[in-house]
Amino acid sequence: MKLYFAHESAYIDQGCEIGEGTKIWHFSHIMANCKIGKYCNIGQNVVVSPDVILGNNVKVQNNVSIYTGVTCEDDVFLGPSMVFTNVINPRSAISRKSEYLSTKVGKGATIGANATIVCGNTIGSYAFIGAGAVVTKDVADYALVMGNPSRQMGWVSEYGHKLAFDSEGKAYCRESGEEYFLQNGQVRKSASQS
Repeated sequence: MKLYFAHESAYIDQGCEIGEGTKIWHFSHIMANCKIGKYCNIGQNVVVSPDVILGNNVKVQNNVSIYTGVTCEDDVFLGPSMVFTNVINPRSAISRKSEYLSTKVGKGATIGANATIVCGNTIGSYAFIGAGAVVTKDVADYALVMGNPSRQMGWVSEYGHKLAFDSEGKAYCRESGEEYFLQNGQVRKSASQS
């Protein structure tokens, strides 16, 4: 019995694992051997290439391409028309399938509309990639990055609000009441709130 929804125009190849409550919308193609978790939403005209792994509650907006080598942890948001790559130096006449690089997107991260994630990089947990950014290197947990090439412009809470750290390296998210600490270039949430 199928525990997920797929629109009649969607294609799902053999060997895919798709979790309960997941929805796959118009004209999307889920290619062989993908693993898609529970309660995901795969928008219209999305391509999920072979062997991609998506955790639970991943939201994929319209026109997104997720290529082989990508892993998204739980609660990731992929904005409209964003794209991943999987080869550093593609050439039409040269097959480089053996050179695919992996890309990991950490729990709760957001990637904005039209952003490009160059392969071989890690997007940290709860990081926020601004619309149109081109990510060419690893992004730290809770980092806010923008531009082409992307640069870190600050830090965000797990709720996606910008954090302002004081001279002692503490910040509070007014919307959630959470406390964060900045130490040695890394952000962590107060242990009492984890």
